[in-house]
Amino acid sequence: MKIITCFGRNVTIPENIDRVVCSGGGCLRYLVYLQAQNYVVGVDSIEKEKREIEGRPYVLANPQLKDYPLIGEFRGEDDPEKMIAVGPQVILKTITPGSVSVTSAADADKLQDETGIPVVMFPYGSLKNQKDRVEMNNSLRVMGEVVDKQERAEEVIAYIDATMHDLQNRTVGILESERKVVYVGGVSSRAAAYGIISTEPAYPPFLWVNANNVAAGIGADHAHIAMEALLDWDPEYLFVDMSTIQRCDGGAIGELKNDAALTGLSAIKNNKVYGVIPYNYYSINFESVLANAYFVGKVLYPALFEDINPEAKANEIYTFFVGKPVFSELNGQYGNLVFKQIPLCDGDIMECILPTEQFRKIT
Repeated sequence: MKIITCFGRNVTIPENIDRVVCSGGGCLRYLVYLQAQNYVVGVDSIEKEKREIEGRPYVLANPQLKDYPLIGEFRGEDDPEKMIAVGPQVILKTITPGSVSVTSAADADKLQDETGIPVVMFPYGSLKNQKDRVEMNNSLRVMGEVVDKQERAEEVIAYIDATMHDLQNRTVGILESERKVVYVGGVSSRAAAYGIISTEPAYPPFLWVNANNVAAGIGADHAHIAMEALLDWDPEYLFVDMSTIQRCDGGAIGELKNDAALTGLSAIKNNKVYGVIPYNYYSINFESVLANAYFVGKVLYPALFEDINPEAKANEIYTFFVGKPVFSELNGQYGNLVFKQIPLCDGDIMECILPTEQFRKIT
């Protein structure tokens, strides 16, 4: 028997694990990162949904996940009876800070008592700061220990570190006065699509390539800014999280085309508006964060990223994390405007950016 320690809980689990369930945002994603998705015997409700737009690379690479039995609702709303029915040896459970449903150690103890199945719980973490990165690394190691994928856990951690170092080393010599002035809008949060004022002040791709994010300094998490602030900032480059197209009005892209005040922004006048991959979808898709950073770097500092083809790099990253080069399929979900200059053309904005059939399905 093994003893797993996390959140002050000592959990005893069997030595050889090959049947697990994942509860909470991002938990199953981590299992895919560790190449242990074949251990899954049941999934929560969001994993079984069939959506016209699917923005999670691990799901695109593993469509079979939708066919597993249901173990409860998403965001950790577990059904103990359903979990018992599928017979996992361990329940893996993530905690996501800021989630509408926050799980505590007491909740894990209760679920363990109700099911008689060991519950191993850990924080999801992020790449926004050192503290969150340590949490993420520790969580990958805990999961790796449970499913006997310790070596793969270390490979994932090392790959992320090496990628971040490569990005930072390419741009470390850029003087403050030469840093490009940027903004990202249309950023999704908690399964909701938003318009241009939705942003991330600590958007990691900007941090890693030493860009000057005009929204920096207003916090670290998701934020909605005043439209007047964006007009005052007048960033040189605009990046648009393509999750915004799920809004019936075209979201941020519709606003950039149709709002008379916004059309005066320098980025629009100079055709410097670009689409990036959405990565906030049932917690963070870290592989998409890394892929976005290479595209942002290529746009802002082409000479420093001369050797990078963003689409090829994205496929390299996706293959490492989820096992398949899913960039083309992912791009198709968002009107093939990821890693492209966005054409703010005449006519209906949604018909402009999306294939006709996909436009009809969304509206």
